[in-house]
Amino acid sequence: QVQLVESGGGSVQAGGSLRLSCAASGYTYSSNCMGWFRQAPGKEREGVAAIYTGGGSTYYADSVKGRFTISQDNAKNMAYLQMNSLKPEDTAMYYCAADVGGVSPPPFNLLVPDEYNYWGQGTQVTVSS
Repeated sequence: QVQLVESGGGSVQAGGSLRLSCAASGYTYSSNCMGWFRQAPGKEREGVAAIYTGGGSTYYADSVKGRFTISQDNAKNMAYLQMNSLKPEDTAMYYCAADVGGVSPPPFNLLVPDEYNYWGQGTQVTVSS
């Protein structure tokens, strides 16, 4: 059974940084891609960043480009989200997700939640002004 466990969330002031980690385990097949998503109260879950596990290509939502960086350590089955220059509007529950098995989603679908079949429980990020 695939399990994803996020860590690294917390409370910071605007302009600060946080690094989220996602530990993956239980893979029978290699993941196609890993993604970070977030959901604020009363809002839909939105894709923040994603990375193809094999090639390492990365994709970002416009709202975080230049501030967030997704990375991975395939040897450790880890994914990371470095978040810099945080803003109050970044406040949300952040989720790690993996697409395992089947065909890799195309780049234009990498930030679509329905493309992912495994999810972590989330880690809260709160940014105060």
